[in-house]
Amino acid sequence: MKLARRDQRDQGASAPYTELNRIRNEINRIFQDPFSMMTPSMSFFEGWEPTIDVYEDKDKLTVKAELPGMKKEDIAVSLEGSTLTVSGERKQEQEHKEGETYRSERFFGRFQRSITLSQQVDPKKIQANYKDGVLTITLPKSEEAKRKQIEIKTS
Repeated sequence: MKLARRDQRDQGASAPYTELNRIRNEINRIFQDPFSMMTPSMSFFEGWEPTIDVYEDKDKLTVKAELPGMKKEDIAVSLEGSTLTVSGERKQEQEHKEGETYRSERFFGRFQRSITLSQQVDPKKIQANYKDGVLTITLPKSEEAKRKQIEIKTS
């Protein structure tokens, strides 16, 4: 299993530096996983993209995506071949009229994250659960993808 380093965002950055941090993080991602360039990134220089963790065990793959503040009606999950796509739209809250915006780091708008699955899954048994801002997708492996123990016979 490959572990990916989590984005390290500068907490004290102002708006122009936030954009530079996003560019730096995208460049770091390219150098850490050069084959990621084969899958198009819809979010470069656009809106935002949720962070995603992928776990694998003997029987299933589990994908967790952070989508805080969203409604389940605004999230879509699809599987095409071996590509799982999580997409949706985070709608901007009502504007505050009390004063000027001093700092805004939250992103709004459409997003799309696609990941290539490492194993074949059974599309009829996929389940998605959204609770406390975390989308959990359980993808049971197909019988062909599960590791099988082969009995050794003596002659």
